Amino acid sequence: MTPFNNRITQLFGIDYPIIQAGMIWASGWRLASAVCNAGGLGIIGSGSMYPDVLREHIRKCKTATNRPFGVNVPLLYPDIEKHIQIILEEGVKIVFTSAGNPKTWSNVLKEKGVTVVHVVSSSKFARKAEEAGCDAVVAEGFEAGGHNGREETTTMVLIPAVVEAVKIPVIAAGGIATGKQMLAAMVMGAEGVQMGSAFVVSEEASSHIEFKKAVINTVEGDTSLTMKQLTPVRLIKNKFYQQVQEAEANGATAEELKTLLGRGRAKKGMFEGNMEEGELEIGQVSALLDRILPAGEIVKNVWEEFNKALLNPVKML
Repeated sequence: MTPFNNRITQLFGIDYPIIQAGMIWASGWRLASAVCNAGGLGIIGSGSMYPDVLREHIRKCKTATNRPFGVNVPLLYPDIEKHIQIILEEGVKIVFTSAGNPKTWSNVLKEKGVTVVHVVSSSKFARKAEEAGCDAVVAEGFEAGGHNGREETTTMVLIPAVVEAVKIPVIAAGGIATGKQMLAAMVMGAEGVQMGSAFVVSEEASSHIEFKKAVINTVEGDTSLTMKQLTPVRLIKNKFYQQVQEAEANGATAEELKTLLGRGRAKKGMFEGNMEEGELEIGQVSALLDRILPAGEIVKNVWEEFNKALLNPVKML
């Protein structure tokens, strides 16, 4: 496949502007290195890792690929100072930040030559990321899985708004798993796409096989954004989801919802495979996913479909 050339591929040193999201309990070194070796940008999701585990994944990823890879760092992570130190010590050159103020760490990272990208859910936050010195932003629409923006702005609206608001490159995310969707995002001005749900069901993802099966069995309407009093999160509807809905309908406070959520709920579902009691974070685009594939094949399929759609974007009747 012929490499693509734009600001995103130049920024990261990759062949195709396809980025694998750094998802908790799914994005370890196996997945990240497989995406890198296929020509995209693989990202290790540090949000579910203790510092020593993150270091191990970075070192194994460096052994498994000679291509650039990144680390996703949720800025609200309690041990973030240790994570940043490990990233710098191990020479990681690409960091995606999320869930917090990008100003907090962007200068520290950029002073060490690290490329910094921040995930945003509005044009307002995109401008703040640009002002903080970020090299690019991921504009993530309401359709996305996991923790989501409170604004509930869909990708179709968010992407052109963010592209208009900033001069740095924009990466589209939220509801994207196919080449046709990728082309649509780039027609709106994005210069690359970040995909999460599509890679959750890859062979190399560390997510539990029962979770992968649940994802590929979802249809439209099987996911919903919930827990808006805490941090909004899109979940597959299961027993835990129903408990949250009932609690919210009965006027549960934020503290009561925190108690219901407890500790390790996401790990229980996505990593340990408890499909009823676990928190099952996934995007709406799961309704389009029907197979568990190698990550490299996912990259290949998306890029081939993108190029085919590029040649014939309008289906004439």
